Amino acid sequence: MSHEKLVDIARHVIGHGKSGTMERANAVMELPASTYYDEDLFEREIDKIFHRLPILLGAGCEVKKSGDFKTMEVAGSNLLITRSKDGQARVFMNACTHRGAAIEREACGNKSRFTCPYHGWTYNNEGDLIGLTAPQDFGDFDRNTHGLVELPTLESAGLIWSILDPKSTLDIKAFLSGYDDMLAQFGFADWSYVSMRTFKGPNWKIAYDGYLEYYHIPVLHGATFGTDSTNRGLYYMWGPHQHIKSTALDKGHAATETLGYMADLADVPESKWDTETLTFGVWTVFPCTSIACFGGGGRGVMISQILPGSHVGESITNQIYIMQDPPENKQLAAEAEDQFDFLQEVVMNEDYATGYTIQKSLPRSGLNHILLGRNELGNQRFHSWTRRVVEAETDEDLMALFGEFERGVGIPDMAAE
Repeated sequence: MSHEKLVDIARHVIGHGKSGTMERANAVMELPASTYYDEDLFEREIDKIFHRLPILLGAGCEVKKSGDFKTMEVAGSNLLITRSKDGQARVFMNACTHRGAAIEREACGNKSRFTCPYHGWTYNNEGDLIGLTAPQDFGDFDRNTHGLVELPTLESAGLIWSILDPKSTLDIKAFLSGYDDMLAQFGFADWSYVSMRTFKGPNWKIAYDGYLEYYHIPVLHGATFGTDSTNRGLYYMWGPHQHIKSTALDKGHAATETLGYMADLADVPESKWDTETLTFGVWTVFPCTSIACFGGGGRGVMISQILPGSHVGESITNQIYIMQDPPENKQLAAEAEDQFDFLQEVVMNEDYATGYTIQKSLPRSGLNHILLGRNELGNQRFHSWTRRVVEAETDEDLMALFGEFERGVGIPDMAAE
């Protein structure tokens, strides 16, 4: 059914493209300006969103082989992601259960065991405590209850989600609302990890806003994507997750893969529609991830994780580049690197440079609210969801929210204008 849903979406997009119409929100939305700089709200977001919801930590191909691992920090939590010998992706707190020191300091690698550099306690990559220095001197304790702290984790569609609360009872599949079935159409489980870039940005929601609408593209990105780029997007929703496609039907545009132009399918029989083109566009994963298609050097996607930084005015972005096939020669490798450089420069020098001006000016701008237009439906939905999640007191309240969208709605039923 997921492939059929992609076909339905493309049919819907092409219909709007040929008629020159789009779908919009019911009204312009007023959002409190303090959403982006309120320190108390920022702390609640850390607790209620990032330490409670499933977070997309990366692609399974980053830890493809048994023993592969990577480390990362999410909202103050140091994590160790590894693949154990049974083939399962596991996520642990990167903290020795002796005194809390990080047991792994490298960003990535391959190990069957991890030894704490402080006192030499050793764990296998299933998290079991398998050795310690001078046990006869240390004293007796239950080793079985002092393995690494493991987090609830799901690997689906070739992607890894985890909840930073080891005691969480949230159902990750319910949270995904069927969206992982759509992402499975990429076949990420068989793709290859190629590169990663990490850099800072403004408040995580200021940064993430730019991934959620096309309205700014021909203005802010006129020199890179072109002033002839679309500024219209159509939004397809599965719970809090959204897929964005363009209504534009211009063939050969530089932003075809990234923005989801369906021009190559518009005049082709549906029986010849290919899955690759059907997946073009932006796939946002709540609360803070964007998956965008590209074609430089071969078929690939950029997985952007926009994570809160150490204070309300800072975010950390990880751009993870994975490809269906790793570049097989120097020319393709150079084209891929050029693509990565281009995407990083666009985000840093255009999106985030502008975001920093918002971060600096907004608190003393005299504005008590900002506006999200009817054409900025993705942003409206995102901010509505963040508010609802922060206000949800219990895991049961959260599950009730996700339960409303168990399999998603996909194509919206709003009236076209």
